Amino acid sequence: MNEVLSQIKNRKSMRVFEDKAITDEVKKEIINAAFEAPTAGAMMLYSILDITDESLKEKLSVTCDDQPFIAKAPLVLIFLADYQRWYDTYTVADCSPRTPGAGDILLAYTDAVIAAQNTVVAAESLGVGSCYIGDILENCEEVRDLLNLPDYAIPAAMLVYGYPTQSQKVRNKPQRLEPKYLVFENKYKELTKEEHLEMHRIRYEKSGYKGKDTIKYLKDSCERKYMADFSFEMSRSAKLYLEKFL
Repeated sequence: MNEVLSQIKNRKSMRVFEDKAITDEVKKEIINAAFEAPTAGAMMLYSILDITDESLKEKLSVTCDDQPFIAKAPLVLIFLADYQRWYDTYTVADCSPRTPGAGDILLAYTDAVIAAQNTVVAAESLGVGSCYIGDILENCEEVRDLLNLPDYAIPAAMLVYGYPTQSQKVRNKPQRLEPKYLVFENKYKELTKEEHLEMHRIRYEKSGYKGKDTIKYLKDSCERKYMADFSFEMSRSAKLYLEKFL
């Protein structure tokens, strides 16, 4: 296995970092990797917020589901799905642009997330760990105000980066689902009840929980994630973010 594939395979989310700064040179390499990412029509429909203000990092750690490790991360980047820049450019050029719509923001989201993942891969190659923070979608009103977001720029991804502690390096990476449940030839396949249960039983057992009740595990997962307060808040905030595009 070549080095790139090995790093992709072994990479996992890191949430505890050493008290060690990321140099300007390494930071530049990580951010520059974003600019090499595939992008729709070469438009680069994203902006990157480099969060350096410590008080702002503290506030974001609270609005993002009260996760203190965010404030302690040496590097925090927020990737915005940004159609504001092109809308403003077209306006400046007297193009009489239409209002950005749902298709535009979906393209911008794709651009932003691809760019974000490029930084994750680059960071990993430099020995820098990272963790996606999905909770940037919560508390829309506060986050808009904190980041001075215009109508057509909305958070797509937030990442924290740092040199992971040894305990983070050696902990097990969460097991993935088996490819046969994810990869279908030509057409989508809806799984049967038996396949759904088998899919999760296999992953659960590979995680070391052999003999655990699969249904109970799924009910616990649903309660902790899909039905949790933060999940409802994400949906509420996402609706407000997207209302300008719909």
